[in-house]
Amino acid sequence: MILNYIGLSEIKGSLIVLDKVKNASYNEIVEIKLNNGDRRNGKIVKIEDQKIVIQVFEGTQGISLSNTNVELKGVPLELSLSAEILGRTFSGAGKPIDGLGELFPEKKADINGLPINPISRIYPKNYINTGISAIDVLITLIRGQKLPIFSGSGLKHNELAIQIAKQSKITNEGSENFAVIFAAMGVKNDVSEYFKKEFEKSGILQKVVVFLNLSSDPVIERILTPRCALTAAEYLAFELEMHVLVIMTDMTSYAEALREFSSSKGEIPGRKGYPGYLYSDFASLYERAGMIKNKKGSVTQIPILTIPDDDITHPIPDLTGYITEGQIVLDRNMANKNYYPPISILPSLSRLMKDGIGKNYTREDHPELANQLFASYSKVMEARSLASVIGEEDLSELDKLYIKFGNYFEKNFLNQNLNDNRSIGDSLDLGWKLLSLLPISELDRINSDLIKKYYVDKGDSSEKIFERNNSIGLQDNNDDYESF
Repeated sequence: MILNYIGLSEIKGSLIVLDKVKNASYNEIVEIKLNNGDRRNGKIVKIEDQKIVIQVFEGTQGISLSNTNVELKGVPLELSLSAEILGRTFSGAGKPIDGLGELFPEKKADINGLPINPISRIYPKNYINTGISAIDVLITLIRGQKLPIFSGSGLKHNELAIQIAKQSKITNEGSENFAVIFAAMGVKNDVSEYFKKEFEKSGILQKVVVFLNLSSDPVIERILTPRCALTAAEYLAFELEMHVLVIMTDMTSYAEALREFSSSKGEIPGRKGYPGYLYSDFASLYERAGMIKNKKGSVTQIPILTIPDDDITHPIPDLTGYITEGQIVLDRNMANKNYYPPISILPSLSRLMKDGIGKNYTREDHPELANQLFASYSKVMEARSLASVIGEEDLSELDKLYIKFGNYFEKNFLNQNLNDNRSIGDSLDLGWKLLSLLPISELDRINSDLIKKYYVDKGDSSEKIFERNNSIGLQDNNDDYESF
C-alpha cells in the first residue's frame, strides 16, 4: 500500500523525520518529492511509535520542512534480476551505469535477503582454481566458502582481486556455469577506471556483474552495495544454477560507512566507534555464502578488507575472522621485496580445503604436499630468525639449506606475474621441484609412496636429486645452488 505524507518534522544531516505515520515498515523504500519537482529516494531506518526516520540516498540539500512530499512505497529496496545482468555494470544501489539502458527484469528480489538456513546447507566441497599457486596449493578456495583477504593500505589487493576475477574457474564443469560478481565500495575514480579497463581488456566481461560505489557516492549506497551484489549472486546460483564467486572490496569502507550511518542516528558506539551490531551485520552478509540442498549452484565469497594501521586486532578483521572460514593475509614485508602477490602463508589458512582437495578433486598428493610446504617454510623462518642473531655463517648446513630453499620458494612459488595463470597441476609440480632441494629425511609430512612417485625421477638416487638445481626451471638472482 502506497502512503503519502506532506511536511517533515525534522532534518538532520542526511536524515529526515516524519511524525504521525502509520503502517510503516523498517527498510521500506520511500520517494521524496521536492517543491521544485526533483525526486529523491530513501529508506526507513528507524521507527519509534508513529515517528519514522528516513535515510535520503542523495542527501537532504534543498529539502524543506513544509513543502516536501514523502511517498511510502510499501516495499523494501528490490533489485531487478534476469540473466541479462551478466556483462553489466551497476551503481552500488543496483542502477545500470554502463550506458546500455534499463534492464528488463524477470523478477525483483529484496536486497536484504536472508542467511542460508543451516538445515538446508550442503557442506562445501570442490575447489575453485584461481591460477595463483599460493592460493590453489596452500589456501585452497572451496565452492561455497567465505575466504577473506586481509590487506593493508598501499598493498596490491586491487590487482589481486582483478587477477582472481579474471583467472578463476571450475575445473570439472563447463565455464558457462561460472560467473563472477565484483562489488567495489568507496573506491576512487582512478581505481574504478582500472577495474573497468581490466575487465574489458581481459575479455571476461560477459561472465562478470560489476557493482561500483565511488567514494563520492552517498554513504548509504555503500551499505547497499554488498547486499545488491549478493542478491544478484543468489539469483544466478540458486535459480540459474551457476557457480558464483563474489569479490567484495573494500569491506573496511563498508564498515566505516556503517559507523557514519550509525552515528547519524545517534546510536551508542561500540569498539573504536563502530556500532555494537557490526558483528551481526557482517554475519548477515557473509552467511549468504554456501550451497543449498537440491540446488546445483553455489555462492563463494572473497571479501577484501584493508586493516587499519596493520592492526590485526582491529574490530573489522577481528570480527570478520570469527565469521569466515580462514583468511589470506597480505604481508608488507613481502611487498617490500617486490613479491606479488605478497601473501604471507603462515598466518593464512583455508579451514575447508581439507575436504575439497586430494584424490577426486585436485590430485592425490595435494594435502600432504601442502602440509610439507607449510612445515618446511616454517623451518625457513626459524633459520632466518636464528641467522639474525648469530649470523648465517654460523648456521648448520641444514639451516643454510632451508634458507636457500626459502629464497627459492618465495621467488618461484609465492611470487608470480600478474598475468601468470598456473594450472593446479603446474603449481603442485612446482611444489615438488622445490621440495627436491631438501633431503628426503626432511619430508616427514609425506608418505613414502608419494615421495617415490613425485619426488625421485626414474634412475635418480636421492643423493643425485640435489644435482638437479639447474634443470628444474627455478630462478634465483643472488645465490649459487650448484654446490648442493
